[in-house]
Amino acid sequence: MQRHTDVQREWSIQELSRAAGVTSRTLRHYDDVGVLAPSRTGRNGMRFYDSDALVRLQRVLLLRDLGLGLHAIREALDDRHDTAGALRTHLELLEHERTQLERRIRAVRTTLEKTEKGEDLMAKEVFDGFDHTQYRDEVTERWGEQAYATGDRWWRGMSEHERRDWQSHVARLSADWAAAAQAGLDPHGEQAQDLARRHVEWLSSVPGTPAHGADESGLRDYVLGLADMYVEDDRFAANYGGTAGAEFVRAVLQHYL
Repeated sequence: MQRHTDVQREWSIQELSRAAGVTSRTLRHYDDVGVLAPSRTGRNGMRFYDSDALVRLQRVLLLRDLGLGLHAIREALDDRHDTAGALRTHLELLEHERTQLERRIRAVRTTLEKTEKGEDLMAKEVFDGFDHTQYRDEVTERWGEQAYATGDRWWRGMSEHERRDWQSHVARLSADWAAAAQAGLDPHGEQAQDLARRHVEWLSSVPGTPAHGADESGLRDYVLGLADMYVEDDRFAANYGGTAGAEFVRAVLQHYL
């Protein structure tokens, strides 16, 4: 006679790390900041995760890829208990991103084909899928319609020269961060703290973002959330020379704030 069991499937921290493509260190950090706690901890301190934890981790990774910091992710998960509804929203955003990526692929393919054939290019075809307004829904959902409108007016109001200067400024700041991390500067030292000052001033100067015009508490929460995102998201860590560089940036900003 076949026996049935109510024992729920569990994954060790190593198994979950391999399956999700994140490090065990990242999972322990998620626990430390209240984003993802293990379902239980064994006698030897081993962490185990059940199916509910897997779904929560999937949501964490989805929100992280959308650019949210860990502080904002924790609030988003804690404030919304409708798991199915939250996943449905995530799915819609992912499908939107896929559509935009497909448009960009077509645009690049068209540019390549016309270039190889010596045909005239059309701006509408070249830049299909690259319009900054593609992020309108995401920005509006996170920060509100007014935030998007403010940032959009600011960006559109710039000349091409001003936009290039702005992008150069951001690139220099990222390069200085990477160089400081590689040089092994003291995160609490004067040079590193000056970088933190420049970084916070840069974030605060962008209209429409939570940092612009924020009070001390709001600015601190926003910047620290971004600092976590720099470490957890490889796309952002790459701006600072990799994970080690991003960890340096986070340590400097944490001390500065």
